[in-house]
Amino acid sequence: MNFCSSVIVFVAVLSITEGMSLTGVGADPRCRCIETESRFMGKLIEKVELFPPSSHCKDTEIIATLKYSGDKICLDTTAPWVKKVIDKILANKKP
Repeated sequence: MNFCSSVIVFVAVLSITEGMSLTGVGADPRCRCIETESRFMGKLIEKVELFPPSSHCKDTEIIATLKYSGDKICLDTTAPWVKKVIDKILANKKP
């Protein structure tokens, strides 16, 4: 294998491992939520995750996991009941 081929293989390996490391830590180069749900579904929710704005997505995203199906849905951050959920999450994070 000549020097040029070695460099190409090395760069390819670095690209693959870098992409894998981003995926491994949950980084995604775009927003997670394409569509959001605003209907109240408090009793159907098992878990709620809040993702603040980042370099990959300018929006705050709220993802709820449903109790019975395990499906994940994105909640509309402008819905009044979702705003209350956000306030509750933020209040619980304060020391």
